[in-house]
Amino acid sequence: MVLVSPYRRAIETAEAICEAAGIEVSRADGSYVVDERLREKEFGVLTGLTKAGIASLHPNEHEFRMLFGKFYHRPPGGESYPDVIMRLRSVLGMIAREHAAGDRVLIVCHSVVVSCFRYLLERMTEEEILEEDRVNEVLNCSITSYRYDPTAGRRGHGGLVREQCNDVRPLIQAGVGVS
Repeated sequence: MVLVSPYRRAIETAEAICEAAGIEVSRADGSYVVDERLREKEFGVLTGLTKAGIASLHPNEHEFRMLFGKFYHRPPGGESYPDVIMRLRSVLGMIAREHAAGDRVLIVCHSVVVSCFRYLLERMTEEEILEEDRVNEVLNCSITSYRYDPTAGRRGHGGLVREQCNDVRPLIQAGVGVS
């Protein structure tokens, strides 16, 4: 099964992955699903701004962000990390309901969404996800993968164990620039 964000770049990436890997999927049989819950975090009025830009252009939002913290701050027209996490909990519930433990699922999504999936699957704390966000930026076209291990028990989400994180080796091997 392939689940993909509705953003054009994600759809194009999913199509390229499926073609290169010979993955046969179809919207008709439900094995290829464009799912709005996988869209990137909505930043609202802060879209495209750095910390300095936020402080300069939206000083009140900068103060709120400092007060509530990056994890909980929800800018006007935007979302907080918990908002994204709630979307992803429902995605994981759907996967658990509709697919057997041995099924392979490819999810093509975006930076904050990858971090929030890690938060859920690895049972991270708020501090851990923010530290990962600070020191281990999710790279474009990187791979984060999990495998099912029935002996993993509660360490992972339903026995999922992380195999790789933010892996861009296939891009480097192909001579593609990584950003």
